[in-house]
Amino acid sequence: MELELPIEQWSDTVSTVVLGATSEDGGTRTSTVTLGGAATLPFLGFEGEAPNPPALAMEVLDTEPEGWPEPLAAPFGDVLGDPAAWAAKCVEEFDADLICLKLVGADPLGRDAPPDECAETVRKVLDAVGVPLIIWGCGDYDKDNEVIPVCSQAAAGERCLLGTAEENNYRTIAASALADGHLVIGEAPLDISIQKQVNILLTEQGVPGDRIVMYQVTGAVGYGVEYAYSILERTRLAALTGDTMLGMPMVSIVGSEAWKTKEAWMEEPAWGSLERRGILWEAATAELFLLAGTDMLIFWHPEALKHTRWLVDDLS
Repeated sequence: MELELPIEQWSDTVSTVVLGATSEDGGTRTSTVTLGGAATLPFLGFEGEAPNPPALAMEVLDTEPEGWPEPLAAPFGDVLGDPAAWAAKCVEEFDADLICLKLVGADPLGRDAPPDECAETVRKVLDAVGVPLIIWGCGDYDKDNEVIPVCSQAAAGERCLLGTAEENNYRTIAASALADGHLVIGEAPLDISIQKQVNILLTEQGVPGDRIVMYQVTGAVGYGVEYAYSILERTRLAALTGDTMLGMPMVSIVGSEAWKTKEAWMEEPAWGSLERRGILWEAATAELFLLAGTDMLIFWHPEALKHTRWLVDDLS
């Protein structure tokens, strides 16, 4: 007797979003990244098509990081104080699909870098690499509303991804994206209703759905990640069943989330090799979000990205 596998029939697909603009599109990128388009849950190719594999990005900070454990800092050598060289190394040596430039130096509680300095850093990184760029603010509403428009203008026409737009702070970032031809990250605190509301607000502001990427703040393995998984999976299920306001691709940060856990960096012989523990913690977190439906992951350690790339290729 032949066993017939049950096949789920979904009524909709995840929307498709293209990051980066080549010379043909008026930009200077040498490659683009396409997110979304899946008509099924992750890696279930027998149920439907998933034409675009998850994109793997690496994060670059505009300020040299302090307190990074040796296993995390070692692969980057002396480039951690130079965002452009750091980005180039991530692309040329570590095979990142795109770069996420985090403007932590703009934080008023930190270095409080002015908008012009941040924009200059954006231009240097764009000149150093040909892949698409994510421009991520410092998280302070007032400062991001000063910095993001200037950085957006500096990268005009490059079809970058600007972030983040939140329920209480989205108008300026949305306006900058529309003015300069970019896309927007819509952020929510692991809440489907708030994520949907952010997307509605962005579309009402004039940002089309194919220029929005969703980001729900998550954790890492061992830190409430089961709840994060369930929210991401429910968001993906909503997209496949026809909810257009939750049908955009999703991005997850795994690097900073994994390495902030004590298990990743603390000297504790009983926990195993410190040189490998953080890498595995980051890779395991990434794999969990992949299975939940994330379309793009942002890494810190190149070995975690390499491991995840192998897994994506194998499952695809």
